[in-house]
Amino acid sequence: MRLFKPMLASIITLAFYSQVGAAEELPITGSVASKCTIHTDRAGVYGNPTASVLSTDSVDGGTPAIVRFDVVNASTYKAVITTPNSFTSSPALNDTLAWTGSTEVSAVTDSNMSAYDSNKRVFDNVTEIDLTVAGTVWFKANSRVEYGYNKSLPGGTYKAIVTAECIAL
Repeated sequence: MRLFKPMLASIITLAFYSQVGAAEELPITGSVASKCTIHTDRAGVYGNPTASVLSTDSVDGGTPAIVRFDVVNASTYKAVITTPNSFTSSPALNDTLAWTGSTEVSAVTDSNMSAYDSNKRVFDNVTEIDLTVAGTVWFKANSRVEYGYNKSLPGGTYKAIVTAECIAL
């Protein structure tokens, strides 16, 4: 009798689940290709106009970085461009660095994009621009850094990064 009760419970449980049927979860997947793409048209180069300054401004011997945004759908993305506030690599530095940067429209495929400069939002080293027109726009990113007070930058290679993002609204 002891063996019979557990067997009976197993048979009843099995009978119940066989009446319920089988269940499956079916995944649905998909991928979305962004309708906004980013391309580096020109990497920036620091000039060294004085012993304590590095600058991408052409009057200082530098070259600003140029980034291109290709936008298929208007008013669905924003450009977020961040100018450097630190070096990713440099010689050892033992004094403060004062960073400034700016982002501005360099060229456009549609004259309505000219409003991007006046409608941009700037905070700290970040510039946000709502991409309200379909087409291509080029942004110029400038960077300038001053080292200490009347101190010369040590010799070596300096590298900093401009970050460009296209964010869906």
